[in-house]
Order: sequence, then structure tokens, then C-alpha cells
Amino acid sequence: MKVPVIRLGPVSVYLGEKSGKYPDGNQVVVRGADTLAAFDTPLVANRLGDELLAADLVVLGHVHEDHMAGLHRLPGAPVYVHEADAEAARSWDGLARHYGYTPGVLAGMHAKIEREFHYAPRPDALAYAEGANWDLGGGVTVRAIHAPGHTSGHCVLLVEPGGIAFIGDIDLSSFGPYYGDATSSLAAFRGTLAAVKDIPARAWITSHHKGVITDRGTFLDLLAAFGSRLDAREEAIASFLRASPATLEELIAHRFVYPRDRDELFYEDVERRTIAQHLEALARAGRAREEDGRWHVV
Repeated sequence: MKVPVIRLGPVSVYLGEKSGKYPDGNQVVVRGADTLAAFDTPLVANRLGDELLAADLVVLGHVHEDHMAGLHRLPGAPVYVHEADAEAARSWDGLARHYGYTPGVLAGMHAKIEREFHYAPRPDALAYAEGANWDLGGGVTVRAIHAPGHTSGHCVLLVEPGGIAFIGDIDLSSFGPYYGDATSSLAAFRGTLAAVKDIPARAWITSHHKGVITDRGTFLDLLAAFGSRLDAREEAIASFLRASPATLEELIAHRFVYPRDRDELFYEDVERRTIAQHLEALARAGRAREEDGRWHVV
């Protein structure tokens, strides 16, 4: 079946299954007069032909298994990764530190991503920094804007002309922001959500779910709803503690990120990292404290 495509000037967006819902994603390619660039390579990349295979270079907006699932098809193309995520692209050891999961979970995750995401590390990955610019020819350029939180190196990739922003895993989903890995940061994500509104864009492309948004009002509404999940999770944790002080392990067992009727090998580790960050935020705000291993609201 042919992959649906949306075109915005020099940008083509090839939509993955269910508008790129995880585990799939949306493949973005940008054509200049001299150079064809691919942004990330999700699972849908494995269904594309020359529209992907002719890519001269790949720019990763960040590193996670679902954004590397087509890199094995482009062994000769240079791969650029923000310096904070570069080691995660270069080796399994680097990616394992990036995840920060417990050893047993990491072993299962390694096997899973090799089996389901065609995982192949790129030891040749080239590091880029905030403000990096790629000139694709004919006036078409790409600029990297550091937007951490989801990962420490997560970036928005802004294409000109047209002000077309690939915002990656600021995916505007009803699930809300993900910041459950070792290099993720709740505080940084809050800062990114405030800053992304000021990027001079006129169209926004997400890795997952929403796909392409071309109306600023719609984008701002979706962004506000997406960001509201941060406060909703924090208030849910505070409410739970208000009813009964609890240990971190008891909070993890309750589940504040994932549904209790579903399970995946990394869920517990993600709950731990996510909840711990919210507890730290509540403590900094003077709203919670830890006493004898149990958390209390103040």
C-alpha cells in the first residue's frame, strides 16, 4: 500500500500508520537544489523507495529506537545528532545509558529493538550543536533549535523558506510529554514548551499522532493541552499523597503514567523516573517532603 504524503514547499511528510502513532512515526524529507535530507527514520522508512534512499544526509531530531528504525537502509549517508544525544546513536552502551533502565530491562530492550526496530548503532554519527545549519541549496536551509526535555539533545528542526518546524516528540498527543529516561528532564520540558511558541514557524510537523498542523491557533491550543498533562500528573500525585503518605515504590505501583491494565517491560522504570521528578518538583515548591522513606504533602 502506498504511503500517504503531505507536501509543504520543499518538505514532504510520509505518514506512518495511524498518523505515525508509536511504534511508527512520520518520515520527513527536505529537498533542496543540491541535497536531499531526511529527518529521523521511523518504521515507515522501511516502506519507502527512492524518496528516502536518495537521501544525502540524515538529521536526527533526537535519539530513541523508533527514530532510528530505518537507518539500516542508509549506511552510506552521514548521520547528524545533537551533541547531547550523539553517544546514544553511536553504540548500544550509549543508548543504554540514555535510557537509564535497570539491567534486566535493558537486556530485554536490546533484544526488542533489534527485533522490532531494525536497531543498528551508528558509530560514525556526527555531533551538531544548537544553531547548526544545513544549506541544502536553492535557498533551502535547516536550522537546529535545541528543545530538551524529552531527551537532553532533543531539537526542533526549522526549514526555510516557509517556516516549517519539525517538532519531533513534542508530539501534541493526549498522552502528554514523555520524560521517563535518564537523560529526560521535566524541568527542561517545561522550559521547552514555553519556548517553542516563539519559534518563527508557520507550519508544525510532529513525529507522532498529529502529523501536520498549519494553523497557529490550532497549534497553540494543542500545545497548551499537551503541556497541561504535566500539571495533571503532578496534581494526581499530590492528591494521592494527600489521602495517604506513600513510598516511591507504592506510587510506582499505583501508576501515574501508564494504564494499570497494560504492561511493557520498561513501564516500571519509566514510572519511577517520571514520578521521582514530580516529587522533586513538589519538594522544591514546598508542597511535599520525604520522611522515613514516605512522601507527605505539606
